[in-house]
Amino acid sequence: MGRVALVTGGTRGIGRAICSALMGAGYRVVANYYGNIEAARGFTEETGIPAVRWDVSDYESCEAALVKLVAEHGPVEVLVNNAGITRDATMHRMTHQMWDEVIQTNLTSCFNMARLCIDSMRERGFGRIVNIGSINGQAGQYGQVNYAAAKSGIHGFTKALAQEGAAKNITVNAIAPGYVDTDMVRAVPPAVLEKIIARIPVGRLGRAEDIARAVLFLVADEADFITGSTLSVNGGQHMY
Repeated sequence: MGRVALVTGGTRGIGRAICSALMGAGYRVVANYYGNIEAARGFTEETGIPAVRWDVSDYESCEAALVKLVAEHGPVEVLVNNAGITRDATMHRMTHQMWDEVIQTNLTSCFNMARLCIDSMRERGFGRIVNIGSINGQAGQYGQVNYAAAKSGIHGFTKALAQEGAAKNITVNAIAPGYVDTDMVRAVPPAVLEKIIARIPVGRLGRAEDIARAVLFLVADEADFITGSTLSVNGGQHMY
């Protein structure tokens, strides 16, 4: 049987593509979701992948969900921290709630999930953790102080946890997607989106499958010499 893989925010967009790619590669996949119940139901009907609802920003909810998940499917060997939201506004218009919701959902969730999976990974001497960051966590973005801070935090989180996990064959890496053709990006006004695409050297938005292929590469058993890395998948928009 394949390794158990858990993808947060796994029923739509990038998360859905990651789940499908992992299942196609033989992993036993479980998708987490929270907001859109109808989309999650459709996802499971179409893919056969179980979707489990809990709030990744709440530690106790994560803990209760993991106990049940492990009992039903086995210990999580591959964790993809993909869940994320936006609450965009310039600083002088941003409320504390807008800040807090993004930090908790995008960054604190990585701690919650990794903390609840790390012990069994250490005991088994194997683990793969991939955290989905963002080009805007690397370069910043106007109107996204909260989102950029959370995604930038993911990159530091990844490097520190990678050092802790290395001796136990637990790799921890990040992927920094550029602008990907998902519901979140489609919500950008057309005139703004046109300007964004003009700054991407390859001349198009990313596809969710582009990110999913990168995840497959990093979680493979054979990728055990890659850890603490951030893989930028952005069409050349940001290079450093």
